[in-house]
Amino acid sequence: MTRVLSASVTVDGDVVGAIDGPGLLVLLGISAEDTVAQTDTMARKLHELRILRDEMSCATAGAPLLVVSQFTLYGDTRKGRRPSWTAAARPEVAEPLVDAVVAALRTRGARVETGRFGAMMTVASVNDGPFTVLVDV
Repeated sequence: MTRVLSASVTVDGDVVGAIDGPGLLVLLGISAEDTVAQTDTMARKLHELRILRDEMSCATAGAPLLVVSQFTLYGDTRKGRRPSWTAAARPEVAEPLVDAVVAALRTRGARVETGRFGAMMTVASVNDGPFTVLVDV
């Protein structure tokens, strides 16, 4: 997750999700061990984590989140020269979990934009300082 001033996701030349103003770019990796029971916890943590300026959260600041599915976060490079993706959830498992996190964020009142699951996406961001955090639930 990166604190941003703006961010966007483009697929085939079309912007499919964008936020403008302070918020969070969430690169959401779903592991093979993640479950639907964890999605509310993930959403709460993303929405309430106090990492915006002045220790604000997206919940308190009304700041938007751009959620982009990112299985490559689970690439294992310990052996050889090619990453292994075995720790990442299969697409048929990951997509409903990504959707569930987004739905849970929206239920909490969060303003959420998204990328497009499984698409070749171009992600652009203007970061608010070098501030990137790994959040694990």
